[in-house]
Amino acid sequence: MAHLLMIESWVGAMSTLLPRAIRESGHRFTFLTRDLNHYLRSAPSHPHPLLTADNVLTAETNDIDSLLSFVDKAHELLRFDGVISSCDYYLATVAKVANHLGLPGPSADAVERAYRKDLTRQATANVPGPRWALAHDWPATAKAAADLGYPLVVKPVDLCAGMHVRAVRDENGLREAFLALEAFPVNARNQPRVTTVLLEELLVGPEVSVETVTTGGTTHVIGVTDKSIAGDPWFVESGHMFPADLTEAEKNQAIDTAVAAIEALGLDESVAHTEVKLTADGPKLIEVNPRPAGNQITELVRRVTGIDLPAVFAQLAVGEEPDLRPRETGVRSAAISFLLPPKAGVIAGIDAPDHPDVVDRAVKPAGHRAGEPTSNNTYLGHVMVTSADHDARARAEQVVAGMNVRYAEDDQ
Repeated sequence: MAHLLMIESWVGAMSTLLPRAIRESGHRFTFLTRDLNHYLRSAPSHPHPLLTADNVLTAETNDIDSLLSFVDKAHELLRFDGVISSCDYYLATVAKVANHLGLPGPSADAVERAYRKDLTRQATANVPGPRWALAHDWPATAKAAADLGYPLVVKPVDLCAGMHVRAVRDENGLREAFLALEAFPVNARNQPRVTTVLLEELLVGPEVSVETVTTGGTTHVIGVTDKSIAGDPWFVESGHMFPADLTEAEKNQAIDTAVAAIEALGLDESVAHTEVKLTADGPKLIEVNPRPAGNQITELVRRVTGIDLPAVFAQLAVGEEPDLRPRETGVRSAAISFLLPPKAGVIAGIDAPDHPDVVDRAVKPAGHRAGEPTSNNTYLGHVMVTSADHDARARAEQVVAGMNVRYAEDDQ
C-alpha cells in the first residue's frame, strides 16, 4: 500500500474522484493545505472527502522554500511514496516536491511549461496553433493587438476554468479585458498572478480535447472528447461527449497535434488533457493541461472505456505502471451537459424532472447566488447521460433544456 501526499485540491468533482481513485487503487493519502477552511466551507454539512485522509496537515503551500522544509520533516515521520494534486495552481509545486524527495513524477520544468500558457506557446512554436503575442502593459498590449489584427482572444497565462478569457473585436473591448485582468492581481488561492497577457488569433471551428497518458517516454491516447462552448464573448464549456463524434481524419489530426505538443513540452509520467481547435486550416493547439480533465470528463471516459484516469494519475505518482487497456462497458457514448445561469441573482429553486437516461445529476440549492455565465465556475448544475449508441450529447442537452431556474426576485 503506497502513501501519497496530496498538496491542495480543487473542491469540485475531482476532489471526490481523486480520493476515491487513490483508495480504489489500494493506496492511502495525507492531505496538506494552507487553508483548511477553504475545504470546510465547500462541504459544510458533511466531511469533505479530502478531509477523510489518513492525516490532514497544514503548512504554507504558497512558499516553496518553507514547504520543502516542512515536507522534509513530514516525510521523515510519514514516509511518502508519491506527491499529487488536482489543482492547477499547485501542479508545479507538486512536481518540485516530488523531484526534491526523489519520488516519481514529471519534471517540474515541464509541468510549469504546460501550466503557464505563455510558456506553452513558446515551447510549442513548431506545433500548429493560432498566431499569438505576449504583452506586459497596456501600450504593448494595444500594439500587439493591432499587429495581430482583430478579432482576438485575450487570456491570462495562469488562470483556469476559462476565467477572464474572452474574445475582443476592437480596442475598446481589448481595453476592458486588460483592465479586468489588471484588477485581478491574486488568484483564488492567494497567489500573486503573472501579469503577462496572452493575445491569440480567434480561431473558428469545433473544439475537442485529447486525453492521454505519457509514461516511459511514450504517449498513449485514451480518446478524444468533444465540447460545446457558450456565452460569447466568453468561452464557457456547456457540455462534453466522449468519444467525440469525428471523422477518422479529424480524430487523427487532433491526436497528432496533442502528441506533438506533449513531446515539445517534455511531459512524461503524466496524464494530460490537451485542447485542440479543428479549423478549416487544420488542427490548432489551444492548451495542454498536465493533469486529468476536469468537468467530469474522466467519468465519461470511465463509463465508456473502463479506464479510470484519476486512478492512473495516482498510479503514476507512485511509480506504478497503469493498465490502459479498454474494457467492454456496454456504453458507446457518455455526455455531460451543464446548466448555465440565465442571469445573475439568488436562486429560489431549480426544477429538474427525472429522466431515465440520466446516470448522474446535481443542481445548486435554493439561496445560491448565481453570477453571470462568464466562466466554468458559474454552473448551476449538470446531468450526465450514457447511451448504447453515439447520441449521448443530444440526450443530455435535451434534459438540461427541460430544467427551469427560478429566481427569488421573480417570486416576490
